[in-house]
Amino acid sequence: MISINPKDISPLEMQYYLQNAVAPRPIALASTINAKGEVNLSPFSFFNCFSSNPPILVFSPARRVRDNTTKHTLENVKEVKEVVINTVDFSMAEQMSLSSTEYDAGVNEFLKSGFTPGKSQVIQPPYVQESPVAFECKVNDIIALGDSNGAGNLIIAEVVYIHVNEKVISEGTKINLEKLDLIARMGGSWYCRTTQNVRFEIPKPLTTKGIGVDSIPEHIRFSKILSGNDLGRLGNVEHLPDMEEVQAFSNETNIRSILTTYANNKEQRHEALQHLAKTYLSEMKLKEAWMTLLQD
Repeated sequence: MISINPKDISPLEMQYYLQNAVAPRPIALASTINAKGEVNLSPFSFFNCFSSNPPILVFSPARRVRDNTTKHTLENVKEVKEVVINTVDFSMAEQMSLSSTEYDAGVNEFLKSGFTPGKSQVIQPPYVQESPVAFECKVNDIIALGDSNGAGNLIIAEVVYIHVNEKVISEGTKINLEKLDLIARMGGSWYCRTTQNVRFEIPKPLTTKGIGVDSIPEHIRFSKILSGNDLGRLGNVEHLPDMEEVQAFSNETNIRSILTTYANNKEQRHEALQHLAKTYLSEMKLKEAWMTLLQD
């Protein structure tokens, strides 16, 4: 491991490590207005949701690292404590990036980026009609984290109205993740897209208590074949299959072949069973994986 003390590197280097390592990050395309009614639109990837009741979103327009100046979004929400946080899908990526250009104060990035302003229901700043989901928010608080280059400013925004584009809806009012097609920020100029090929599902242990990795037999736990992810999934069962089920599963074709082929070689038998279990785990067949591993 390389060890780094933040005090020993520059703010620019610190920003590099954070933005590359803490990724991917969701993007808040924030629309605000100033006291003159001039509209601003700018994206931020220091952003997430922090509460559902009340519904709270938080994003941070940090002070510019190069010259310690503040951004128009921050200046605007101090004057008019309202913001629309628009989510960003793949179809908006290039326009979103264009809106991050540091135009002079008073320049309307809706016009520069080509986005369509929609009239908000509760607050003054417009929402982005192209956005799959837009949250009208009242700004509850602004917390400055410092006054030096790169210091963040937490804008704590309470959702007061939501706009959901019909194109991402299925089954009544449910958001379809495939249709949503959100993008996220990586380091530098890199982004990622939340398509089906890069999404994966992990069943959540909310209603049960898994046995834990420490309860897995040692010859499985210290396997050179099974990964940490594999062990984590194996540890997420409340109890192991009973031995009658395991015995019955031994008649499955692949199991029977392994037990016969490696009947006199315990190490190779373990390895073959673990390879098969790994395949079951990749197919989300947790019980079958355990019944395979328990054949010895």
